[in-house]
Amino acid sequence: MASATADSVAKILSDLNINAGDWPLNLVKNLHLLHPDQIELAKMLVDLGQSHLFQHWPEPGVEDEQKKAFFAQVAKLNSNYPGGLASYVKNARELLADSKEGKNPYDGFTPSVPTGEVLSFGDNNFIKFEEAGVKEAQNAAFVLVAGGLGERLGYNGIKVALPAETTTGTCFLQLYIESILALQGASSRLSHATSPKVIPFVIMTSDDTHARTLDLLESNSYFGMKPTQVHLLKQEKVACLEDNDARLALDPHDKYKIQTKPHGHGDVHSLLYSSGLLNVWRDAGLRWVLFFQDTNGLLFKAIPASLGVSALKHYHVNSLAVQRKAKEAIGGITRLTHSDGRSMVINVEYNQLDPLLRATGHPDGDANCETGYSPFPGNINQLILELGPYIEELTKTGGAIKEFVNPKYKDASKTSFKSSTRLECMMQDYPKTLPPSARVGFTVIDTWLAYAPVKNNPEDAAKVPKGNPYHSATSGEMAIYRANSHILQKAGVQVEDPVKQVFNGQEVEVWPRITWKPIWGLTFAEIKSKVSGNCSISQRSTLALKGRSILLQNLSLDGALIINTVDGAKVKVGGSIQNKGWIVESIDYKDTSIAEELRTRGFRMKKVEGLEETYNQPGEFSLKP
Repeated sequence: MASATADSVAKILSDLNINAGDWPLNLVKNLHLLHPDQIELAKMLVDLGQSHLFQHWPEPGVEDEQKKAFFAQVAKLNSNYPGGLASYVKNARELLADSKEGKNPYDGFTPSVPTGEVLSFGDNNFIKFEEAGVKEAQNAAFVLVAGGLGERLGYNGIKVALPAETTTGTCFLQLYIESILALQGASSRLSHATSPKVIPFVIMTSDDTHARTLDLLESNSYFGMKPTQVHLLKQEKVACLEDNDARLALDPHDKYKIQTKPHGHGDVHSLLYSSGLLNVWRDAGLRWVLFFQDTNGLLFKAIPASLGVSALKHYHVNSLAVQRKAKEAIGGITRLTHSDGRSMVINVEYNQLDPLLRATGHPDGDANCETGYSPFPGNINQLILELGPYIEELTKTGGAIKEFVNPKYKDASKTSFKSSTRLECMMQDYPKTLPPSARVGFTVIDTWLAYAPVKNNPEDAAKVPKGNPYHSATSGEMAIYRANSHILQKAGVQVEDPVKQVFNGQEVEVWPRITWKPIWGLTFAEIKSKVSGNCSISQRSTLALKGRSILLQNLSLDGALIINTVDGAKVKVGGSIQNKGWIVESIDYKDTSIAEELRTRGFRMKKVEGLEETYNQPGEFSLKP
């Protein structure tokens, strides 16, 4: 039997033109167990200098199933990466060599301020772009990058399940879906469409979030969307690297498994490309793809105007941005022009932007200009791409995005790593491969309107230097109330000034707790049309508007008011409404008897007294106590 096995191994080797001495002996002994396609993968690994993966393999007959499982994983890693593992290892060796040398990725590039549109909320220009964006929304698809868990926030669930605010308890995913549905309805009304177009919604998930995202959707009837409208695309992980030669790392707990880690949200481009969805959208007449991240409760307030900018300015790529102070810890959108003539508009991380400017004839580095802000706007990782040029570009690249590697070295010699590393890529680096003819711009929106991400846990947020944004669940919720208060002020409502309070060690402005469903007010013009007369809201008030046709007329609110309406019910609300209201009650984030999603923000709403009215029949109604 042994000689028969040896004969079959010899035949396999001669068929493949391989000298047995070039291959690890442990692998050669086991070759007869493998299918031809697995042998091809073995040959690829040996050719790539990965023979160490087989060093510990025992004789045939021992752990044979695990050996086959190893190749199943290799096949998956090979098929998931554009160009396969051979490309992955080649790219890794180049990037690791550059990292070891300390090569500057911006060598030869000169930074300058790119062209873009700076918007000011509520003026005529803003209103014009908002209307254009709502018209265009029916030709858009939305892509949410949601591969992350809430561990960094002190929350064990998926991030999109966290409440954006706790007055209504609306979670981020519900807020996003209701915003897209409101855009869908408003867009079809503006274009007088006989059959309204359905806006596609894609969610990129990961092994960590896929099942829980699906469960959140299914247990809430997709928050009102048609299940066929939503596509989940699962991101796979990539192989870890154990040294500068890009030797693949084995899992410390399983010698038949290559260790893997996430590749980064740049994978969204290759996933969309391989899914075939982009061509389906193009054939359906769509023009735009909007990419956004998982925990920014203000984002959709900025979407209509930004999409309007893309449409009216014909941008192939439009990065949403906010004003940033010089040296603020947020990447700056920058035009980079190389001495060889290449040029691109991309995000440059704040810690690289200042030295780059100093090295290219700007002695002050990243400095504020006459506006009081840096001329390089702050990147908030939301992109609007024109679909036609996007498909054209991905057809060339297969969706591969320029990668980077960030090894943690043991010492200054940079010869060995503290732990395995991997290649990573970012969604916003898509423009790096674009031709110079591509129209790449940005839209700057007021920070208070567009940007309040939730990404820091209470301990980290409490350590943030005074005056810098906390980016926590506490600040994220308070930012929603601040934005809604500002919007109503602009629409003519007297909103009392906030008070300062400290929750979870963070001092925040507490505005009246004003919130509304996206269907009530998607654009400034729409909100303005629903407010008339002398309306006032006190600081201790809570107002939740849950329905499309609720009109505020001479309303004086000092307390809590919640209004629910069905479509077709039109309610005029006025007069003086006063009650004991809801109190923002401080809680201790270490108190495990309280739900995590409340602890992470350090307060909860104590509902002392309020007026709640529900109108579940169509018709015209008036609420005047």
